[in-house]
Amino acid sequence: MNREDATPSAGARFDVCNGDADGLCAVVQLRLHEPAASTLVTGLKREIALLDRVDAGAGDEVLVCDLSMERNRDALLRLLAHGARVRYFDHHAVSDIPRHPALDAHIDLSAGVCTSAIVDRFLGGAFRAWAAVGAYGDNLHALGERLAAEAGVDAPGRERLRCLGEAINYNAYGEHESDVRIAPAALYSLLVRHRDPLAFFDAEPIAAELIASRAADLARALAIPAYWSGVAGSVHVLPDADWSRRVIGSAANELAHAAPARAHAVLRRRGDGTLMASVRAPLAEPSGAGELCKRFGGNGRRGAGGIDRLPVDDLDRFVRAFDDMEWGRR
Repeated sequence: MNREDATPSAGARFDVCNGDADGLCAVVQLRLHEPAASTLVTGLKREIALLDRVDAGAGDEVLVCDLSMERNRDALLRLLAHGARVRYFDHHAVSDIPRHPALDAHIDLSAGVCTSAIVDRFLGGAFRAWAAVGAYGDNLHALGERLAAEAGVDAPGRERLRCLGEAINYNAYGEHESDVRIAPAALYSLLVRHRDPLAFFDAEPIAAELIASRAADLARALAIPAYWSGVAGSVHVLPDADWSRRVIGSAANELAHAAPARAHAVLRRRGDGTLMASVRAPLAEPSGAGELCKRFGGNGRRGAGGIDRLPVDDLDRFVRAFDDMEWGRR
């Protein structure tokens, strides 16, 4: 969606979210609870500054889910100055939350929390199975299991929700929308039709298609030997291809679950000669990922982070810094 598409009329509503599982499932819960005509503004995982695309003012309402307030601060202040009311749900690190009567912020930076869980708490568990899907997709399997069990989902159903969350999350990774199987906005329009994610799983063919595509791409990624492996963890480098652009996040999550006491980084080569990185701290003690990524121009949370453009000449310096990290003690 471009800026022209996001120009509101009086009393317009905007739903702005990350196009991954956590972001989409957060908005799904809120819109199932509060049905209303709204303009969805979302994008691929790398598209973070989405509030720049919204032109809202007095009388308009903006819902924001799973977007870094730090990265969207200027746009947020602009919207508030223009009279828009903003509800903001997120779990990404932020140094300063603006104080404004029109801002209703629900920010939780605790480890093991995702935006879908924050929304679930706000709604009193009204659509808890969808919150579980978001948690599974955000690589928080223990949280997903707890939420799904509390929603009354049996073990086979929880496995289906896990696969669904991971597949929705996988679909958010790509350089361009042509890389992914379905545009996040189009996927959202299918998700929000169903009050129960298991009903979505059964009714919409895209669910099985995404799960199969993820499995095939993941097999290709994991067949490539590690670029570096040590006591701290492992670093993997993938070629520049449509499948690697889709699977980089899933590969990092898969490695994290296979060796939860170690840290993992999956990088892929980009067409411009740089590298993109997806970093996971040890699941057993998730901390340090965002800190490492910030040293190289990236960002993230304690458990997960990313770097959009790492110069190839900095790869070995990144590996040394990765190895030197006191994972789990930061």
